[in-house]
Amino acid sequence: MDKNKLLEAYKFGYNELQNSLREFPLEMWDYKPSPDRWSIKEIIIHMVDSEINGYLRCRKIIAESGSIITPYDQNAWADKLNYSSRSVDTNMELFRILRIINYSLLINLPEETWNNYINHPESGKITLKDYLKIYVDHIDVHTKQMRRNFESWKKSPND
Repeated sequence: MDKNKLLEAYKFGYNELQNSLREFPLEMWDYKPSPDRWSIKEIIIHMVDSEINGYLRCRKIIAESGSIITPYDQNAWADKLNYSSRSVDTNMELFRILRIINYSLLINLPEETWNNYINHPESGKITLKDYLKIYVDHIDVHTKQMRRNFESWKKSPND
């Protein structure tokens, strides 16, 4: 996907996520298909924390091209930051604002900045365009995960 299409997909990512969430009844948002899987609520909070990390990584790519970033343990975050008790509404508002701020930064960058990159210890070199694709795709990856949760919930004896 070219940069302009990625930028547009990124811009509308919040709306895409909001529309997807309407598919799932609120009463099943805490349902976990198994103890080691995340609920829809936990997935949402993870996506927001990931977006916060992305906000910082985006700036690091732009301002400190070639630098190394630190990965984070998403399961430890979900556990230690008690994702299951966090407010979805507040976090979704933060997600929306982060997307607006990042989009307004990205849309105005000079073309040569798109060659900037960071080094991730597990993933290697990540260009600014790679970063954008990762965060565009992140919504789809987790929407599919939520749909699997929903299908499991519908089949569970607890509903």
